[in-house]
Formats: sequence, structure tokens, C-alpha cells
Amino acid sequence: MSTEHRPLQRYNFNGATMGTRYSAVLYASAGLDQAAIAADLQRAVDQVDQQMSTWKPESDLMQLNAAACGKWLGVPRELLWVLSTALRIGEESAGAFDIGVGALVNACGFGPQPAARALPGRQTSARAALEIDPGNLRVRKHAPVTLDLNGIAKGFAVDQLARCLDRYGVQSYLVGIDGEMRACGVKADGSDWCVALEKPSKGRREVLGTLELSNTSIATSGDYRHWREREGTVFSHTMDPCIGVPSISGLTSVSVLCTSCMYADAWATALMVLGLERGTRLAKSHGLSVIFVARKGDELHEVTVGL
Repeated sequence: MSTEHRPLQRYNFNGATMGTRYSAVLYASAGLDQAAIAADLQRAVDQVDQQMSTWKPESDLMQLNAAACGKWLGVPRELLWVLSTALRIGEESAGAFDIGVGALVNACGFGPQPAARALPGRQTSARAALEIDPGNLRVRKHAPVTLDLNGIAKGFAVDQLARCLDRYGVQSYLVGIDGEMRACGVKADGSDWCVALEKPSKGRREVLGTLELSNTSIATSGDYRHWREREGTVFSHTMDPCIGVPSISGLTSVSVLCTSCMYADAWATALMVLGLERGTRLAKSHGLSVIFVARKGDELHEVTVGL
């Protein structure tokens, strides 16, 4: 029997990463080297965590945060790629996406340091502070800045899981870390991959709807998973870098669909900061496919762009 006519088997992989778990579901012929794939998938996410975590003092990102201004620092190719992408999306989003919000993230109690009594206010943007030399794989800071890649690194890790399976020739898979997911091909029965869109409810898991994916990624930014209360005000982990406070855009979640999960992740954060009106305009101008969810009283109002 030829390889292309052998029945496909379903395989499942998962493991710990970034304080949560990754998952990979795929269809492939029998005899797949499951041990090798499991090891490579885990290695892929471990590498991202080791390079980009703010919770590991020895990570490459934290070494860059600690480096003196004006000093060139060699960084891994993957980190350089993510930094370059982050700066580009920061520019395209008029500053709504900015990885230079680390001090604000920490001050609000979402980072590895205890929450501060006062917020640091608006910080120097990463675009103004960083210089990247891609040819020599190095970066330097021209101003003090605390970088935080939580709005893009998880999406990049999902893309790395996908690249891992691509190298094995797998043509049908769904990989994900929390709500960031990437689908390739279709399932063995010819149907698209079906994923749940989570209802933005604090303290409980509910389904808002479902989406069918094939050869695309989805990432969601929301105010319902990670939040704090400060002086009677509830705020989420998404920061508004333009004014130096937690985002108060009026949106409760934003889901972006595009080929790269890294791009979807970053754009979901940017659009969450911009709010419905400005976010809708920017999504249309960049040809993005987006699901905006706003809360009006006890009701949820959904607006889609490009779907």
C-alpha cells in the first residue's frame, strides 16, 4: 500500500511551558517516532522560555534588561527575530504595542516583582530605546528600558511548535499554548480544525462560540484571565504604553486570525489597547481578521472585521 493511502492515526502531545502547558494534536501515518517528536516539541518551547522569560533571571531577555546602555549584547537569532517583529508592529500600531512596558507590568503586580505603591507612568518606548544589528545578532539600548515579551512570545512559541512538526513532514496538526493556536491542513476526515472561542468571563470557563481553522493561527487578548484590583479599580494585565497605565479601552477581548501566531498575538494586544473604534479602523487598514468583544452592562457586543 502506498504511503499516501495509508490510514492516518491521531497523535497527542503536551507538556509544561511558560507556567502553563502546550498541546499538539496531529494526524500522520503509523510508525511516527513519537519519542523524537515529543522531545523536539518540548525543546522548542523550552528554548523560547529560556530566551524570552521575564521570570527567569538568567534568560537572554533579562540579560538584555540588565545590560548597560550603549553596550552591544549578542542575542540568539530567535530573540532577535521577535524583538525586530515587536518593534515593527509597535510602529504599525502607532505605539499601541510596545514591549518596553516591563516596569509598568511589574508595578501593577503582573511580573516577577512585588507590586509597587505607585505606577511609573509612561516609559521610553522600545522603538526609541533599542537598536538592533541583525547582521551581527546583537542589540543595544540607548535609554533605560525594561522589556516584556509576554504579548508576543507565546505566539512565537506556537509558531515554533508548528515549525517542529513541519520538519517531520506532518501536514495535519493543531498546536497551541492556552488561547494561542495554529492549525495546518485539515483533520483525517477532511474537516477543518474546530476551536472554541472563550467567553470573557472572570473566574469561570465558558464558550462564546467556535471557529473552524485551516492553515491559520488565532490569538486572543482579554481582560478576564489575569487581572488585579487596586484601590477599588479592577484592571487587566494589558498595558497602554501611550499613557503608562493598564488598558481601559472598553474591550473585554480581541481575537486575531492570521498565518503567524506571533503576529496574531502581538496584534491582539495592540487592538485591545486601541479599543473598538480605533482598533477597527487599524484592523481594516492592515487587512486583519479580528473578533472584537465589548461589554455593555451585562451584555457582550461582538464586532468582526475581515471575517
